[in-house]
This record gives sequence, structure tokens and C-alpha cells, in this order.
Amino acid sequence: MKFGIFYEHQLPRPWGEGAELKLFQDALTQVELADRLGFDCVWEVEHHFLDEYSHSSAPEVFLAAASQRTRNIRLGHGIRLMPPGYNHPARVAEGIATLDLVSGGRVEFGTGESSSLAELGGFGVEVSAKREQWREALEQCCHMLALDPYPGHEGEAFSMPARNVLPKPVQRPHPPLWVACSNRETIKLAARLGIGALTFSFVEPAEARQWVDDYYRILREECVPIGHAINPNIAMVSGFGVHADAEEALRRFLPGFLFFGYALGHHYIFGEHVPGRTDIWSAFKQVEADLANQPGSRRAIGTPEQVRRHLREMQDAGVDQVILLQQAGNNRHEHICEALELFAAEVMGEFQAGEAEREARKLEALAPHLDAAMSRRQPIPQLADEDIPTMVALGRQVAEQGGAGQGDASAGDTAAANENADEKNTAAEDSVWKQAEGARPGG
Repeated sequence: MKFGIFYEHQLPRPWGEGAELKLFQDALTQVELADRLGFDCVWEVEHHFLDEYSHSSAPEVFLAAASQRTRNIRLGHGIRLMPPGYNHPARVAEGIATLDLVSGGRVEFGTGESSSLAELGGFGVEVSAKREQWREALEQCCHMLALDPYPGHEGEAFSMPARNVLPKPVQRPHPPLWVACSNRETIKLAARLGIGALTFSFVEPAEARQWVDDYYRILREECVPIGHAINPNIAMVSGFGVHADAEEALRRFLPGFLFFGYALGHHYIFGEHVPGRTDIWSAFKQVEADLANQPGSRRAIGTPEQVRRHLREMQDAGVDQVILLQQAGNNRHEHICEALELFAAEVMGEFQAGEAEREARKLEALAPHLDAAMSRRQPIPQLADEDIPTMVALGRQVAEQGGAGQGDASAGDTAAANENADEKNTAAEDSVWKQAEGARPGG
């Protein structure tokens, strides 16, 4: 089994001067430590406007910084928001490829749609449309990463003419795809589309087994890949904190884990929020004792042996990677580092031993099913050279409209030149879009 660490960049109130600076610098130090200790992946979220719960609005910047302080740990977007209101698919493709290049091919491309009204409303993404926008944008982003040139697209969420989207990633045709899953139905969707499942719900091992069984059964029988390659993996998040003394482990890490769940519920389920003013930490402290007594509140928080037992159950359930939630609430930097070191010294090795062989056996058993899934996918035609639309540079267009030698083009000249260029390319681009639309996987 593999192990990841997970960052929301949580920052409960009150916010003192320099708190965000310390938060990010401590996180980079923790990632550097995790890399030295042999952890497999660091996962970084993308959230917007979620006071206290997540101050991670630019994961591409954080992961790029982490890439230059590490050598082996993989860099996971957990997740990149895909509806075009958040991020244009071409910009996502460019960012993923660039991160893959600067990291030497270590990117995990996690995706999702979000479900908080603060984010959806802030970027004008309709709740009813977000799932289809995620799917459309992800499919086209994969084409942008894999195809040379990208043939263009005319869709419901966005349209774009043929362009060569650069740079291209180290991992071809694209880095491994993942999708955020909060319930069994999304797990099933991930399997149908050939995407790794990032399960951010805290499930018990018995429930995890059912989710894993559903995922791999559908992957074998029904998968039609949305991307150009299949990533058959399930990763599940677990609360985490380890210390030689069980009570000290709970004292250090349980409040942070409980706050994580409470703040998530505040922003996504039950809360009323005044941006920049609501104090979630104070509200949490009023109910903390009740939350601590709920079943399943401790997860992988305890002594090395207690954590080992929890992880063994997850391994037996068939989970491929456990993502440890170590940065939550007011968990202290030095305690997080101590826990990572103790976990690596006394627990992690026995689970990682033989992981390469386990993964090879799994892929060998899945190979006929993955081949069958790829054969069900409709091929995306490459454009013949003669079908690639020609773009005439703006300066030349202005000159051909009579603006040569007159200095900078006026707004009127530019508009006329653009209109003329649009007319020249319309027929060719329409043909390209029709080809691309007709070849989309799933019709």
C-alpha cells in the first residue's frame, strides 16, 4: 500500500500577523521531510473563499514550490477544479504539463467540480451544470495534453479552435487521472471513466471494501475511458496522528481532525457564513466534546500499533493508497513532523514492502480488462496537415487592410482585421470542430 499526505492549508481564527506565511512555509518543510522519509505522494486541494477550512487557492504554485524541494515524492492535485468558470481547460493543461516538466514527471492529475456555494457562486458555476462541465472540460484537457495539435472543440461549457497546446508533459499521453469521490455513486462513475478514485469521505474499513469491490467490478466490466490512459487506483483519506503514548496522540491530533470535519460541514452542509467575519473555530469549540464521542472519530490516531491495525484493515479492504490527514485545525508543525518521522520509522515500511510486486500483479490481472476498455473508446482522429487551419498574424492582417506604415493599428483597424481573419478561418475551424465533436468518447 502507498501513503500520501494531504493539505487543505487550514487556518482557524484568530489570524495573527504572519500566520499564513508560517502556514505555507511549514507545509513546504513538511513535504520536504515526507520526501526524505519515503512517502509516496503529497496531495494539495484547490478551494476558494472557504475561510479557515482551506487557504489553498493556488495549488499549482504550492506544488511547483514543493517540486523544487523534493526528489521522489509525487505531486498530486487533489483536486483541480475543472468547470471552465474556475479554470479554462487549456490553462489547466498548460499548468499540468509545466508542473510535470519541472518535477521530472511526478504529477498526479486529480480533478473535480466542487460543491460549495461560496465557490460555485463566486465563479458563476451553475450547480445543475457542474458535473457535465467537469466531464466536458476533463475530456478536452486530456486531448490538449495528448494531441499535437489539439483539433478544437465546440461544446456546452466552452469552445476553442485548433491550437497546439504547449508544453507537453513528461508522462505521456498525460499524467494519471483521478477524480474526487464523496460517495459510492461517484466511485462508480470513476470506474466507468477509467479514473483513479480519490475518496475524501472518512469510511470504515467494511464500507471501504464495498467501495473497492464496486470500483474494480465496474472497471473490469463497464469502463469506457475518458482519457487516453486508464488509472486503476483507489486512494482514501484517513485522519492521522501518531505518538508512543495513546493519550498524547489524541491530545495532539484529535481536535484538528474533528475541526476538519466540522469546518467542512459548516461550508458544505449546515453552516451560515458571513465572508471574512464568521468565526468557525469558536463555534467548533462549543461542540468539540460531543464530536469527540462519536463513532469513528479517531481513525489512524494513536500509538504505532493502533495506527497499524487501522491501516491493515484498509489494506485488507483493497485500498491502494491511504492519504494521511496530518495538517488540520491547529495541529502544530513540530508535532506533525514528529508524527511523520515516527510513522516512517515504525509503521510505513511494512506496508510499502512488496508494493511494487503487488501493483505489478494487480495490473497483470487487470490487463485484459483495461485493453478491452480502451478498445471501447472511440478514437480521436488526428488532423491531417492540410486540415489544420492557418492563422495569419495580426500585424499582417492589419497591413493587408491598408494600415501598413501608419504606426499602431487603431481599434477600428484591429476589429476589421480580426473580422476578416475570422471569416477566412470559419469554414476550416467549423470542419475541425465537427470532426472533434463527432469523435468524443461516449458520442
